[in-house]
Amino acid sequence: MATNATPAETASPTAAATSMPTGQQAHSEEERRLRSELAAVYRLVAHFRMTDLIFTHISLRLPGPDHHFLINPYGLLFEEITASSLVKIDLHGNPVEPTPHPVNPAGFVIHSAIHAARPDAHCVLHTHTRAGCAVAAQRDGLLPVNQMSMEFHQRIGYHDYEGVALNLDEQQRLVADIGDHPALILRNHGLLTVGETAAEAFLRMYYLEKACEIQVTAQAGNTPLTLPPADVREQTARQLRGEEHGSDLQDRQAYDLAWQALLRLLERIAPDYAD
Repeated sequence: MATNATPAETASPTAAATSMPTGQQAHSEEERRLRSELAAVYRLVAHFRMTDLIFTHISLRLPGPDHHFLINPYGLLFEEITASSLVKIDLHGNPVEPTPHPVNPAGFVIHSAIHAARPDAHCVLHTHTRAGCAVAAQRDGLLPVNQMSMEFHQRIGYHDYEGVALNLDEQQRLVADIGDHPALILRNHGLLTVGETAAEAFLRMYYLEKACEIQVTAQAGNTPLTLPPADVREQTARQLRGEEHGSDLQDRQAYDLAWQALLRLLERIAPDYAD
């Protein structure tokens, strides 16, 4: 969530980018793995031009009973984020271990609501892209104009705009509007996806963003759009989510293979993401 609110803490982004949080060495092997995966997602969001300067967030729940999360240090561009620079926070957005980085608790309002309500939403990813915001401003929202958009047929929620998300009483309406869907369109605001892993949330956002880009491009042609019938949309959605048991062929490796390919890309263009 973008906000121009002044953070409670301030720090130099240059110093923040090169400092290691106190206690980083003591992090468990599982936390180090999750930090690396989330840092990879931040770098990929930057690479595919889905950022809004230092605003918006990607949060990841850590295992354990403490309800702790990883989130970006406020003030760093996504292309600067590394595994060690991620900040560990509680459900209210407050740091739970020493860190040289500022945090933006207000930016966690949307994320904390969904994390608290959805046990499967280990990762919450929010963007303010041009195409995503354009579709979020359209009365009919995401249209089934392309195969990519049909992954979200009847599987995306809509939340009406209430201003910058700084009020906690909006959280219950956010939760009701996303329901059990993997994605949410925040009207007049942007896009949001969730996943059981950071990789899953990213891949969903990648294709939701592509679906929005295709829709806006198709509409720019100023000619009537051809939309598949409802039964084909539903069948395609099941196929893309691996739920179509009547299909002759199945591709259960697709997302895993795509994620491994993306990690190889990062090793070439931004190998410091895991630092």
